[in-house]
Amino acid sequence: MALCPTMFRLLRNTKCLLLLLALCLCILVWISTFSSGPLKALIPTQVQELERTWSEVEAGPDPGQGTSYAPLDLMMTKDREEEEVPKAPCPEESPLLRGPLALSFEPTLMLSQVAWENDAVIEGQYKPDDCVARQSVAVLIPHRNREKHLLYLLHHLHPFLQRQQLHYAIYVIHQAGEDKFNRAKLLNIGYLEALKDYSWECFIFHDVDLVPENDHNLYTCDQQPKHLVVGRNSTGYKLRYKNYFGGVTALSKEQFLKVNGFPNTYWGWGGEDDDLRIRVRLQNMLISRPPKAIGRYTMVFHQRDNGNEVNKDRMHLLSKTPQTWKKDGLNSCSYKTLSVERSALYINVTVDIGKPPAQH
Repeated sequence: MALCPTMFRLLRNTKCLLLLLALCLCILVWISTFSSGPLKALIPTQVQELERTWSEVEAGPDPGQGTSYAPLDLMMTKDREEEEVPKAPCPEESPLLRGPLALSFEPTLMLSQVAWENDAVIEGQYKPDDCVARQSVAVLIPHRNREKHLLYLLHHLHPFLQRQQLHYAIYVIHQAGEDKFNRAKLLNIGYLEALKDYSWECFIFHDVDLVPENDHNLYTCDQQPKHLVVGRNSTGYKLRYKNYFGGVTALSKEQFLKVNGFPNTYWGWGGEDDDLRIRVRLQNMLISRPPKAIGRYTMVFHQRDNGNEVNKDRMHLLSKTPQTWKKDGLNSCSYKTLSVERSALYINVTVDIGKPPAQH
């Protein structure tokens, strides 16, 4: 790039020299009026030649003709290529991690404020600037009528994921209508819709009311499925029950496909996370968890939503999982996409998932 100033100085000096020569020629022309014919014939020819030369200098090199400027162009191109050095992979442990976090849930918090604080997030997606992320991660959040909970989660989750130096996107899958809520089916839809955008390596299935308290709780996928909620404030930071596999889980693209995703038949609250656990075990996969001090979450308290009443059929459905998992899941997930909106902080996918069997 140091050649550019040199070139500009050369052009400027050339211009001055040509102007000086032109002045001299003008004097010679004036003198020639008193001179013999041969000198008068010579001067116009020289002036024309100088004018043509200067026009070529100002116009720059002709791409179709070989000129003396071609070597400079090649050297400048080489300099640009040398500047575009490929980024190195991000470190295995991000230097940006802080550990335990002080969470806040200000009632005056606005979505515009969260967007302003996370201006590096473009349409719900983020990539590190200075390195190549070791995993690409899609965070899937099933949602209906929980705008305040979603706002608090976005407020904390975006900087949390950025400090982990991940390439990530947040998808909010919104169930249209007032029929019973179906968390599992919405997560299946989120998986299918996210893969239309990008071949994500890892999927985080995330409840909207759970906020992580420690950024060493990595939102990445491992060789085995991960359960990230070891404890939360509402249970005294203990596991809800021995085989609990709900709240926030991480499965790779291949792992989720291998278990055929979630079941689509759990309408209302409860059972679908246990069904997923059974599917994982049926595939001889194990479940890993972070240490208790790291897998901590704050649950934003709320009353149970209308349309998300306890699923009274859940135990009956769980008893049939070994027989139904192959035909009830990703391969049978039918829905209608009503809209896909790409806001600053997340991709909102609104879907019609149909009605529970008893309401057909």
